Amino acid sequence: MGGWAIAVHGGAGVDPNLPKERQEEAKQLLTRCLNIGISALQSSLSAIDIVELVVRELETDPLFNSGRGSALTEKGTVEMEASIMDGRGRRCGAVSGITNIKNPISLARLIMDKSPHSYLAFSGAEEFAKQQGVVMVDNDYFITEDNIGMLKLAKEANSILFDYRIPLSGLESCASVVEKPIQMNGLPLSVYSPETVGCVVVDSQGNCAAATSTGGLMNKMVGRIGDSPLIGAGTYACNLCGVSCTGEGEAIIRGTLARDVAAVMEYKGLPLQEAVDYVIKERLDDGGKAGIIAVSSKGEVGFGFNSVGMFRGCATEDGFMEVGIWE
Repeated sequence: MGGWAIAVHGGAGVDPNLPKERQEEAKQLLTRCLNIGISALQSSLSAIDIVELVVRELETDPLFNSGRGSALTEKGTVEMEASIMDGRGRRCGAVSGITNIKNPISLARLIMDKSPHSYLAFSGAEEFAKQQGVVMVDNDYFITEDNIGMLKLAKEANSILFDYRIPLSGLESCASVVEKPIQMNGLPLSVYSPETVGCVVVDSQGNCAAATSTGGLMNKMVGRIGDSPLIGAGTYACNLCGVSCTGEGEAIIRGTLARDVAAVMEYKGLPLQEAVDYVIKERLDDGGKAGIIAVSSKGEVGFGFNSVGMFRGCATEDGFMEVGIWE
């Protein structure tokens, strides 16, 4: 057994002109989340408890696109989604289309632990949340001034747009607004920069867990569901590894990225980092962009992305710790 390890991400696809102060804010948040996870690991909390704890922290801070600060739908509302998976017995819980749950990841955990199902959505999920006494807030709690401005820009561009960490005053100089349309699910988009948060942990017992949470895409259609709540696409954990993905949800769904990391470890016998590299290289079709963080039951940590940057951090029991954005 190689000891514990943890990795976190705040989304793949970063504007190269992102102001330095915003980069520093992101690194500070990732460092804080890593330190919360490390303390919990040193206190012998289980992997599944730690991924929930860390993602709750990411959802509560409006910096990244999950929980507070979630991207807005075409109607200016918030529809959040999340999933969590325990590698022990491959138990999982997922939720979509929720508008008033303060911490979607904790509702996903309750679905796993307290319901007969693995996945609840929209009004059914919120009804279950009420029965469980989950903390609920008005939809306004999640809506930031930055996101209102970004939704307006997305509508003007007639596009799905996301990079809300860029100050609106400097947007005209940002690479978020690209001249050459790219494709999502075969359809052209003039602007696209995806975001999600996630955490993967292997504890000192060798148990792996993963959790992912997001507000989705700016100006998305009401009712759109991405990869983050889909087990095997955005999130997966088993006895070999824990995986959380971020990026272009439609491409991640088509490539079943999270499950494929585990599959190539299991069936090809690849070590963790090689498995991540293989999946990024071989499983993203049509120019899909994504990032992956992963841990193995042996205490290894790995990541990969083919986008411009990924907000990420990782730490291992032997004292290694790293937080980064770019290659």
